[in-house]
Amino acid sequence: MKKDLPLNIVEDISVAIVLETETPTSKVWNVYLVNEKDKQIQNVLVSSRGYGQKDGRDVKTTTLRHFIGDMDSLSSQKIEAIDPQVFGLTNEYWVSYYIDGTIYDKKYVFLPESIVDENLIKIPIVNKPGVMIGGVN
Repeated sequence: MKKDLPLNIVEDISVAIVLETETPTSKVWNVYLVNEKDKQIQNVLVSSRGYGQKDGRDVKTTTLRHFIGDMDSLSSQKIEAIDPQVFGLTNEYWVSYYIDGTIYDKKYVFLPESIVDENLIKIPIVNKPGVMIGGVN
């Protein structure tokens, strides 16, 4: 039964869409996983996909799976590059990892049009501008 499962609350793990570089004609964006915990996380796996409406039709991107491995405490890891053309879609990242043999997982969802200049903050550890979803259930 679901009520019998332990409540493994995800804290201090974030997904951020980061503005890496900007020129007058283009912007380069990457997706990062940020571990703000004071301990390592192991066997990190991230799946990503986009979905929604574009030009009046349903659109789905390919689901990508990324095995990150172990991440040190207070570190970040680039997951993938992201094309600004998908910012109008819902972008979903499912993150799972282990700490001391216990599995944790969380879904992070960037809603359409949420990745805009007005929402940019300085991303911790990465120290670049971006949009971040924090990891508290």
